[in-house]
Amino acid sequence: MDWAVLEADLGTALPSDFRSLAEAYPVLVIDDFLMVSVPLPGAEASWASGCREDEILQDLYEMGDTEGYVPFPRPGGLIGWAESYSGDSFYWRTSPGDPDAWPVVVRTDNGDWLEFPVGAVEFLAGVYRRSLYVPGMPRDFPGDNAKVLGLSDNID
Repeated sequence: MDWAVLEADLGTALPSDFRSLAEAYPVLVIDDFLMVSVPLPGAEASWASGCREDEILQDLYEMGDTEGYVPFPRPGGLIGWAESYSGDSFYWRTSPGDPDAWPVVVRTDNGDWLEFPVGAVEFLAGVYRRSLYVPGMPRDFPGDNAKVLGLSDNID
């Protein structure tokens, strides 16, 4: 992964926990429900472009349906990093300036906006362990025998 190219195209650094996650798991799907969007080597510019041009978030913003959140690259704007198969969207709020301090913002499929003062990996771990509850998401997620599909070049 060429993080320098990706972050130059995006216009900001990304949280270090997400960079480590993306390096370890280029594909990550939790319990056939939540998919983490990780950049692929050679497609860094495309991933960055998708983050800057989030049409759904832009439309919601223009309709006044973001509860004060703004799309990136506006200051403090949202950058998407995951989505659920039922329409939940997961973002970072790019404020404060240190990417490792960016909170996770969730827009649930029913239009609620929730903010969690943790990074992406801590958020995913909390959801998986069921120590972090996201109102509006299915109560049975993840299931008792949740499967995590993570393809990694590091797996032999």
